[in-house]
Amino acid sequence: MISITETNQQIDALFHPESIAIVGLPREMKTGKLYLLALRDLGYKGKIVGVNPKADEIDGVICYPSIAAIPDSIDLAIVLTPHHHTLPVIEECGEKGVKGVILFTAGYKESGTEEGAQRQEEIVKIAQRTGMRLIGPNGMGLYAPESGVSFFPNLSRISGPISLISHSGSLANIICGIGVSRGLFFNKAVSLGNECDLNSTDFLNYYADDPNTKIISGYIEGISDGTSFKQALTNAAQKKPVIIWKVGLNPSGLAAANSHTGALSSPKEIWDAIVAQSGITPVFGFEMWADTMVGFSLLPKPKGDRIAIISGPGGLAVSAAEAVGREKLTMAQISDETRSFLQTVVPPTGTSLKNPIDVGLTASLEIDIYIESIKAVADDPGVDTVLVIGMGLDAESNQRFSDAIIQTQRETGKPFLIVELPNIQNNFASIFAEAGIPYFQSSDRALGVFSRVYQYYQRHHSEN
Repeated sequence: MISITETNQQIDALFHPESIAIVGLPREMKTGKLYLLALRDLGYKGKIVGVNPKADEIDGVICYPSIAAIPDSIDLAIVLTPHHHTLPVIEECGEKGVKGVILFTAGYKESGTEEGAQRQEEIVKIAQRTGMRLIGPNGMGLYAPESGVSFFPNLSRISGPISLISHSGSLANIICGIGVSRGLFFNKAVSLGNECDLNSTDFLNYYADDPNTKIISGYIEGISDGTSFKQALTNAAQKKPVIIWKVGLNPSGLAAANSHTGALSSPKEIWDAIVAQSGITPVFGFEMWADTMVGFSLLPKPKGDRIAIISGPGGLAVSAAEAVGREKLTMAQISDETRSFLQTVVPPTGTSLKNPIDVGLTASLEIDIYIESIKAVADDPGVDTVLVIGMGLDAESNQRFSDAIIQTQRETGKPFLIVELPNIQNNFASIFAEAGIPYFQSSDRALGVFSRVYQYYQRHHSEN
């Protein structure tokens, strides 16, 4: 039995390989070529070699006819060969002392066939005998900006606080690719596929002890060992936020998850008990998953749940207040001093100085109304967090609007939630993401995220 400490060391070595072999590197633009492009795009500085018996060189990469023919040692092998040709490749990797293999190819246990299950069992036996570790099959592998390892081109070179576990390669690619536009940066990521060897429990344990991982996020389809998985979740959540999107909780999702990875998914009742006992943050759906990562990554640790709402559109202000109540948060009581100041800034007609603060349509025409109101409310000691809905009517006013919010947030240190006006195009998402302020498409989503972040810190402060 391999200890958690030893497994952590093995995983760390795979995230920091000094040499990589791409087995089955194609000449033409096929899926396998994407790995070479990804490694080069991310600036991987280690040695890359190809394995292709029909080529001596592909795109400047020296190729060998087999793993055994490579004269130097190899830390990580990315195996792209079809499943019916994989077994001898794995044998050679084990004999050569390769530390880890990413099995991109499908056609193993997840196929539901006896032949596929047997093929998977054989490669696992080889790995166990030689001490080599496996990621996959049917998985994309690893992404770590710091070491230049990547499973897809055009991912960010900037390392961040989030480390990811995903049973879906496509979702791992998507979130790591689009996350930058929301201010999300990843420290490490793994696409596990149907995890015949290294599994989600192993990576939870590794991320929990990894000093560079501040937030753990996962898309989980199946759980092979519920007891060890729950222990890993609980341990990790005591050290840092753990955000888990678990699928397979109803009959339709269960069938889809089983056909995707071949792993047994957990019934909803069992999962709900695991969530309650472990202290993690559960989410449902891609938008909530991404939003919640944004919240934990960008929001300052909330000191309280008193929300002040500032909005131009009155209906959206009321809707936001409704969301505050639904999330069991508190509407901040605006002080008399703040309200007196607002009376000098906000027009008296079509507005309201009670929380939610409706600054009216004029504020979009005269952006200083927004700016002065936001500053005054953020300075109010009775306000913990400020939610802003609005914008100007031209590029110049929007620049002043966003600059003022960014400056005010930095001066006060309070969390800000910026909400998009529906059906109005702007570039606020990238502006606020770059400044480290979360931006959401609705007040419901913004306040749902804030509630999850606040509840996490409340729960873990009380425990500690």
